[in-house]
Parts: sequence; structure tokens; C-alpha cells
Amino acid sequence: MMNRIFAWGVNFKTAPVEDRELLACSRDDAYYLLPPLKTIDGIKELMLLSTCNRVEVYGVAENYEAIDKLVLELIRLKGADVKIRKNSFFLEGDKAVAHVFRVASGLESMVVGETQIVSQFKEAYRIAKELGCTGKVLNRLYEKALRTAKRVRTETGIGRNAISVSYVAVELAKRIFGNLANVKVLLVGAGEMAELSAKYLKKLKAHLFITNRTYERAVELAKELEGNVLRFEELADYLHEFDIVIVSTGSKKYIIDYQMVKKAIKKRGYKPIFFIDISVPRNVDPAISQIDEVFLYDIDDLQDVAEKNLKERLKEKEKGEIIVWDEVGKFMKWLQVLEVEDIIIRIKESWSFMQDNNPMLKRLIHKAIEEIRKDPSLAEKLVKIFLQEVEDANTGRKLSYVHNRANGA
Repeated sequence: MMNRIFAWGVNFKTAPVEDRELLACSRDDAYYLLPPLKTIDGIKELMLLSTCNRVEVYGVAENYEAIDKLVLELIRLKGADVKIRKNSFFLEGDKAVAHVFRVASGLESMVVGETQIVSQFKEAYRIAKELGCTGKVLNRLYEKALRTAKRVRTETGIGRNAISVSYVAVELAKRIFGNLANVKVLLVGAGEMAELSAKYLKKLKAHLFITNRTYERAVELAKELEGNVLRFEELADYLHEFDIVIVSTGSKKYIIDYQMVKKAIKKRGYKPIFFIDISVPRNVDPAISQIDEVFLYDIDDLQDVAEKNLKERLKEKEKGEIIVWDEVGKFMKWLQVLEVEDIIIRIKESWSFMQDNNPMLKRLIHKAIEEIRKDPSLAEKLVKIFLQEVEDANTGRKLSYVHNRANGA
């Protein structure tokens, strides 16, 4: 291939949360990172997907050297150690396309079949396109990824009883407390994942409190869910009142630290607090797990709960794989045709001045282009023979003769 389609990154299968958070990108990070990465010599197209479970780059490059430079520059811009590459993955060609289709379909998610990834995938593409980082290949890849996701949802049972990481967080809380009806829960953050958690908690009749840096957003969500609001600046003062604290924000720093929790435990008479941190980067200092009365779970800990809810979904995942590879085959055929477009244009331009006066030549060119589109692998050989035939002025021969020569007959 003249241009390599590739996927590189870290995800929950390849790297622990400590590594993933080093590369995690907010929306603002994406706007900052994509433009300089796109200017790397040899990088043709690019998009960046960052969720709680993965930081992945999908792109088109002229060669491996360009991809290597891209990876090193991304790591440098994020201030991470190059050693992080040992926990990364790299795919190209149809394997990269299949991976992207699986990601968009929820087949690569920690909770297989979760639907939140679709909106995250759409947002990642939207930003890349807005910044002029996508082109013909990634635009088509995005379109086909969404088509694949829709087929997986409608043609398999993988989306039944849809769950997400937010749901798993609440399932963990149920495992710890059983009935949540009399449990006081504090939700720190009012983003999409926090909102999903809150909706599940409401159904379970937990006493729900919400705090967020933007007070108005916390009030809005609290009204919607009939919960209560805690001002963000009062978090440390009232932390001791809560049994469960679920944290999901876009902060790059710890919101809840060791000393804050130590004081809270003392205030509540050393009754335990359960923290569930579904933020990446993590928002709860891991050091608090050293406190006897504290139980801390991060995004990777949720995987165990997720796996126990997946038995039925995994059966449906096999059907999803068939759909993915069906769509990969179609995309790769399109990509092959795309890569011989230059050859087709060359034929048209080279003989355009003769076509109007030579109907037979015009028909021959048309048939040659049809044959190339049917079997792009023959393009170079077919064109060479075709040009030789035309130069010999032997336009009376049928294209089938030319095509047979291309096949060595």
C-alpha cells in the first residue's frame, strides 16, 4: 500500500490505569495535540480517541518512520516516559480497520456491548475533522465504523440490558452494601459517566448528593434526579457524611487526597467509606487505600465485576466478529480501489487528447478502468500492457487479450 492505515495506543487490555492516565487526553488536549502531530512528515490523516479505558491513535501514514515519530512525539507532548511503549499495541491494514470497527461497536470495551463508546468515538472524529486532520480514508473509516456498530447492535443480542462502566460502578456499590436504599452516596462530577451512575442510583433509591466544580451543573442534575447538592468547595468539610463516593471528573489532579480522607474517617467514628474512582487520570489519591477503614476501587478493579456480567454477551460477541470482518472486507476492497485512483487518472489524462477522435480507444480506456476497479492487484501490470498496446497502435485487439496477458496467459 502506498499509504498505511494504522492504529496505535494503550488500553485496559495492554496497560494498567497508571500508564493509561499518563496519556489520557481531555477535549482541550485533543485540540492542542492533533495539529502538531498532523504536521509530522509522512502523516496524512489522524484522529485521537481517549476514554477511561483507552488512548488510541488512528491514522494514515506514508511509512513506518512517520508512525514512529508520531508515537514518540505524542509521548513527549504528554510528558510521559518512552518506556510506556512496551505496554502499547500497534496494528496496520485490515487488522487496524477491524480494531477500529470493534471499538466503535463496543466489542473491545471492558463491558462488552456498552453503548457509551459510540458518542465518544463520534466526538473524537468530530474534533479531528474540525482541525482538518481527517481525509478521504478516515472519513470513510468513520462512516463504516458507525455502520458496523449499528449492525452489531441490531443483528446480535449484545446490546440487551445495556450496561456501561458507570453501571458496573453501581453494581460494585450494591455488592458492598446490598440494599442501597439507606446509603448516602456522593457523586463527584456531573459529566456523562457521573450522570449515568446517578440514574442507576436513583432507581435503587439511594440518598444521592452531587457536587461539581460548576455549581449550576450540579444543581441541574440534582433537580433532574431529585437529589441534593453539595458545593464543591465544601467537599472536604462534609466528606465524612457519606458511605459511598463515586468520582468521575475531567480533572488532571487528585480531588480527594490522603489527609482529607484521614480526617473524614476520624469524624465519622472510623466507619468505613467506599471510594469508586472511574476517572482517568485518577482523581482519588491511591495512597488512601492504606487507611484501614477505606476501600478504594479504580477503573481496572471494575473489570472483575464487568467480566461476571458478560457470559451471555460473549456468546453474541462471536456474531459481532463475523459482522466486523464482513465490513472490513468491504472497506479494504474500497481502499484498494482508492489506491489505484492515481493510475486511473494517469490513463485518462495521458490519452484524453486522443479519445474524442478515436472511439475505439475511448472504449478500450473505459474497459481498462473497469478491469482495474474489479481487480486492483492487476493495475500496474495491466496499465503497462495497455500502454504498450496503444503505443503499438494495435487498438483493434480486445481488452480480454490485454487482461489475459496481465494474468500471464
